[in-house]
Amino acid sequence: MKTFKFTISGKPYEVEVQDIEGNIATVNVNGTEYKVEMEEQAAPVVAPVARPAAKTTTSTATQNAAPKPAASGAGYKMAAPLPGTIMQIYVHQGDSVKKGDKLLMYEAMKMENNLLAEADGTITAINCRQGDNVLQGDVLIVIG
Repeated sequence: MKTFKFTISGKPYEVEVQDIEGNIATVNVNGTEYKVEMEEQAAPVVAPVARPAAKTTTSTATQNAAPKPAASGAGYKMAAPLPGTIMQIYVHQGDSVKKGDKLLMYEAMKMENNLLAEADGTITAINCRQGDNVLQGDVLIVIG
């Protein structure tokens, strides 16, 4: 359908929009296919999109555009608010956290940002590593 080239945090991404059905789009990012949910039903593509797809539904953090398996189990899922690069992770699996605790630092749009816990609990999964490139909506940490 349409192919776009993006550079995010110095890393190139080739995004091909293959199919749009309702609010679900099938996209191919650097050779890996994703089904993404869009907030609104898509209009016919007439102009390049300014950023990668809004929210992934089948993948979590990426490393060099290779998806990792999604975390299993219930819990509060802390997702990446913007595409970026993981700079530092402050917690480990099994750590207890309180709402507002610093979980990790990531670089997005040339700014360092902290991801803060939005709930009290225990870290049940960490789906990223330092240096990983992540897309908006990728689940980074699960608090159980």
